[in-house]
Amino acid sequence: MRYVEKLIRTLVATLLVLAVPSLAGAVQDNQARSILVTGATTGIGRNLAETLAGEGYHVYAGARTDSEMAELNAIKNMTAVRLDVTKQDQIDAAVAMIRNKDTGLYGLVNNAGIGGGGPVLETTIEDQTRVYQVNVEGVYRITKAFAPLIIESKGRITTTGSVAGTISNAGFNAYSGSKHWIEAFTDALADEMSSKGVAVSVIEPGNYQTHIRRNTVLAAFAKVTAAGGEINDDMQKMYDRTEAYELSFKKPDEVTEAFMHALFDDEPLRRYMVTPSQRERDYAIGIKVQQLVELNHWGPHRYSRDQLVEMLDKTLAASAK
Repeated sequence: MRYVEKLIRTLVATLLVLAVPSLAGAVQDNQARSILVTGATTGIGRNLAETLAGEGYHVYAGARTDSEMAELNAIKNMTAVRLDVTKQDQIDAAVAMIRNKDTGLYGLVNNAGIGGGGPVLETTIEDQTRVYQVNVEGVYRITKAFAPLIIESKGRITTTGSVAGTISNAGFNAYSGSKHWIEAFTDALADEMSSKGVAVSVIEPGNYQTHIRRNTVLAAFAKVTAAGGEINDDMQKMYDRTEAYELSFKKPDEVTEAFMHALFDDEPLRRYMVTPSQRERDYAIGIKVQQLVELNHWGPHRYSRDQLVEMLDKTLAASAK
């Protein structure tokens, strides 16, 4: 009888050990998966970093100042990393730090970016160059540096693009150009990484609540003061209007949701256009349709309407599988 009781207790204990990992293992998987988010101090990056940390993932959060790092380090499951994406020495140090911690790196989120630039005839070479140093060269530097870690874990690479990466106008020459580059970069990188088991995606937000416009104004203010000028009342009012405008937008929770799908879903998408309203989505899709028509305007091998519709139907059918 004692033998039977002992056997039952052993069997129950074994079943518990076998059953619990399905739950405990899920938490452990989250904790074991480390994600690097550049530009994690405000806006989209901060929203995503806090969501990841809240769900048990370990977040390496990119920041540039001591105060920002202290604030991020105070959040559970988050490790602040000093990371200016334009400075190779900081990038190399971040790679070394993560390797030394032996956590691996499952996800890379290229989020750090700035606004700025404008019409070609009015924008200085310096301002244009600065946008590309951060939004283009910064993304390239970070991806190149951390790709070996991502390949080792067969993880994910995602980049914050923009609806402005598919459309543009005179006021967004530099910014839209940098985000157009991210579109091409994503396609090329996805092709390069496909044989290495790494999925690559771009998230294309519309107008959500961030700090990018305010930071652009503050950068302009910094140039004024550096030249010996002062910030007058009119300039301060401009900042106040910019702040009120940005705060009128929705918080970027929907953008974070797209990132979470790209990072962890079994079937990540190449592109995630996320807009806060149907009106914004209609505008963006409408521009792409217009560009398709423009591509088909010229040349001896143009398609008829029926042929274009047939191509669209085939593509829609393939994407639904």
